[in-house]
Order: sequence, then structure tokens, then C-alpha cells
Amino acid sequence: MQDRLAERAPLLPVVFLSGNGDIPTSVRAIRAGAEDFLTKPVGKDRLIAAIERAVADYAAKRERFRRMNRLRELVSTLTPRERQLFELVVHGKLNKQIAFELGTSERTVKAHRLKVMEKLCVSSLAELVSAAERLGMV
Repeated sequence: MQDRLAERAPLLPVVFLSGNGDIPTSVRAIRAGAEDFLTKPVGKDRLIAAIERAVADYAAKRERFRRMNRLRELVSTLTPRERQLFELVVHGKLNKQIAFELGTSERTVKAHRLKVMEKLCVSSLAELVSAAERLGMV
């Protein structure tokens, strides 16, 4: 059941409550993504705390997922040339090196770089590199 839930709703939190819990089963459940594995009898406070942790983790995962999707959407708005420049910038190339590699002027590179930063809603090179890292580009 946990595998099916993970396929259909990968962010959905799972808290196991079992009357027959053993260590191998609990380890397997946690490794498969369960937030917690409780063995009956379990107190109301402990159960509620486990559920609250699971819901809080779910909210955080959902927010990260939403931000990643938004970032992917923003990157998809880049032109092929802007995407090329973005990749070169986040890999540490200087404007002069990028200009040479793309066969253009430094002034054009600066203009494209500014446009990329505007489209990705970042205000610094550090933020640009951070966005690339989150996307797995660096």
C-alpha cells in the first residue's frame, strides 16, 4: 500500500500505526518514506505529535516542490541564447570568456546576463548560481 501511495501521491505523508510492528518492518517503512512508525498501544499525545510532524513536513515539501516548479517555469522562458549564457555564467565563466565562446561582445553578454537575471527573478550572481544548483545544473 505504501508503494502505491508513493507512486500516486509522492508528497503525501505516511504515519504507520501497527499492532504487529517489528524492527525490520518499521525500518522498511521508514526507508520507503514513512514519517513515523508507531506500535499499538500508542498514547493520544504521541499519535497527534506524529501526525503534526508529518503534516508540517508535508507543507515544507509541498512548498519546496512549488518553488522548484516555479523555477523550472522561469528557466523555460529563456531563449536558447539566454539558456546557453546562463549555463556558462553559472559554471564560472567570465563575461570576456563567454563573449569569446559565443562570438559576441562583452556588452552583449552583459545585456543577456541582465535579461537572464530579470527573467529568473534574481538580483545577484550568487542567487543565479543557487538557482542553477537547485536545478542540478552545477
